[in-house]
Amino acid sequence: MPDPNSLYGPLDPASDAGYVDAPQRMGFFTDTSVCIGCKACEVACKEWNDVPGSGLDLLGMSYDNTGALTANSWRHVAFVEQPRPAGHGSAAVAAQPEFLGMPGARPPGRDSGVEGRSDFRWLMMSDVCKHCTHAACLDVCPTGSLFRTEFGTVVVQEDICNGCGYCISACPYGVIDQRRGDGRAWKCTLCYDRLGAGMTPACAQACPTESIQYGPLEELRERAAARVATLHGRGVPEARLYGHDPDDGVGGDGAFFLLLDEPEVYGLPPDPVVTTRDLPAMWKRAGIAALAMAAATVAAFVGRSS
Repeated sequence: MPDPNSLYGPLDPASDAGYVDAPQRMGFFTDTSVCIGCKACEVACKEWNDVPGSGLDLLGMSYDNTGALTANSWRHVAFVEQPRPAGHGSAAVAAQPEFLGMPGARPPGRDSGVEGRSDFRWLMMSDVCKHCTHAACLDVCPTGSLFRTEFGTVVVQEDICNGCGYCISACPYGVIDQRRGDGRAWKCTLCYDRLGAGMTPACAQACPTESIQYGPLEELRERAAARVATLHGRGVPEARLYGHDPDDGVGGDGAFFLLLDEPEVYGLPPDPVVTTRDLPAMWKRAGIAALAMAAATVAAFVGRSS
């Protein structure tokens, strides 16, 4: 896989976008091991951003009533029900009441919570736009509706969006969506208006277990690495980070996750790659071809004239 840094320049999106003396890059760290599936983040996001209340019908899939990230669901709490991995019985769970950092708490995603059942578990994850370091949606937007903020996040200006849909197909995570009856693209803004006022994004503010953590991205990465080490020490070897690596196919995400299983289980691509990574080479080849065609045309014209 090509090094994104060699293709797109320094891994400092705000500075790369032209901001001088930009503040620290801000982002989300979502720790799924402490998510209780309360959906407070979904509600807070809708209320603060005035997102329409559609997408709140039971879908017949566990307790997941929104289904996916859409134009009307900028945060989506996924519920994944699966057989419990070997070696993770109820006795092992009961022996770790400090798992969440709260006395007597039982780790969600590790116990069904159904009396007499210990053969399955729920994995819960609050998904959101990843605010990629190298965002393909920015590359393809023809109107400038999508822009990089001084905090390194990616925001859609709906009053400029023409509804072309290029950003939707360009997103490697399938995050961006068009609103029915509207046609324009909508997604998480990481509460850009709140960030400018020094406030915490609504979803993180509302999260009762601090599953969604907001702050300077570098600090969050350090905190996440320490959390994974703690879980490994407590006998949870499947704990892993997703989207935290600056050397991955999108240059690292501004919103990354601690997962308790493979990314595909949560509906995430295992190896996301910025979909416009080949554009520089394509433009170069197109330019060379255009020059060659122009030279051939001139040569043919000169030949006929003589």
